[in-house]
Amino acid sequence: MIPNLTSRRLLILLHIWLSYLFYNPADSGAVQLSASNIDSTLASNELVFINFYADWCRFSNMLAPVFDEAADKVTVEFPTPGRVVMGKVDCDKEGTLASRFHITKYPTLKLFQNGQPAKREYRGQRSVDAFVSFVKKQLEDPTKEFSSLKDLENLDEKKRMLIGYFDRRDNPDFNTFRRVATNLKDDCQFHVGFGFSHDAINSVIKPASEQMHPPGQSIVVFRPDKATSNEHDETFMGDIRSYDELNIWAAEKCVPLVREITFENAEELTEEGLPFLILFHKADDTESIKKYKDVINKELIGEKHSVNFLTADGGRFSHPLHHLGMSQSDLPLIAIDSFRHMYLFPKFEDMEIPGKLRQFLLDLYSGKLHREFHYGPDTPAENTVELIAGSVDKKPTSPPESSFKKLAPSKNRYTLLRDEL
Repeated sequence: MIPNLTSRRLLILLHIWLSYLFYNPADSGAVQLSASNIDSTLASNELVFINFYADWCRFSNMLAPVFDEAADKVTVEFPTPGRVVMGKVDCDKEGTLASRFHITKYPTLKLFQNGQPAKREYRGQRSVDAFVSFVKKQLEDPTKEFSSLKDLENLDEKKRMLIGYFDRRDNPDFNTFRRVATNLKDDCQFHVGFGFSHDAINSVIKPASEQMHPPGQSIVVFRPDKATSNEHDETFMGDIRSYDELNIWAAEKCVPLVREITFENAEELTEEGLPFLILFHKADDTESIKKYKDVINKELIGEKHSVNFLTADGGRFSHPLHHLGMSQSDLPLIAIDSFRHMYLFPKFEDMEIPGKLRQFLLDLYSGKLHREFHYGPDTPAENTVELIAGSVDKKPTSPPESSFKKLAPSKNRYTLLRDEL
């Protein structure tokens, strides 16, 4: 009995020793990515979820084991090659990748779908279950099938959407449509129907005389937010089988010039670093939003790279209103948040006077808004020499501080790489 027991123990010890000897931590956890393998990984997988980290960052060190454990579980859940990879990038060793993907804080969690970065970083809970649930959700089919053309009459008019018509589900055109949907599902709803006749479809798309399609040809239509927009339905006239062509067109349609700011997306909007031009409105006020969007589209589209055009529910964002000395009874109103100060547009109705809102923006760029807050309104007789010499007697004022800069990335969650945040 004793010799047998001893032999058994020796075998167990030998097994443990061999396991330790040949254990390779790289075989588990997230895949280590570098400049040599990241492009092939992005190109060959439907979804890649990457943790950009630095070893010296305590937040990165806290996240590492959690992210690795989640990666192991995701591998078990989705073992098919080409479906999903959870990876990690050491930004100290891979500085070119950190620059390429605009990493401004550690750790940064970015999602890539079909080789393209998602617009939004992952900002949810940092737990194993949360990561696994997030990946599962991203891999769900984002398209919603309708069985009757009448179903389209009951869609939410407050949503922007792309509607696809295909003869069958295994049509390559639908696969392209589905891939585009995975990239833009946060910006648009995607609805799809199969087997409808081209006559029936053309009867729904107006005007039919301009939208006729030959039998068997797939159709993709953009339907704007009807509740707060005066835009019309538009049919995609390019090559539906071209992923790049359809994706570029869909992105232009789905990502509006004027966006709604919420507590969920405020952090990512502040990270863009552009000042906010915001319409504060009552929750049920769609008419002021429509008018605001019309003015932006007609007069300020050329400023889209210099400012973020936003709408905000004044009930949810009551704190900025308080800073401006306003309340919900004063809505609707327009203000600029420069991330230093907030400036109030004098009168909402004046927005529709041609050039008035544009001048408000130009006054921000020139520094006039800031100067007038400190020294009072400019007059033709004033000039810089007089102000410096003190010949003009003006009492300095204190413009309200920015409210939205407080919604920027938290120093309690990230190691920030930019002082202005």
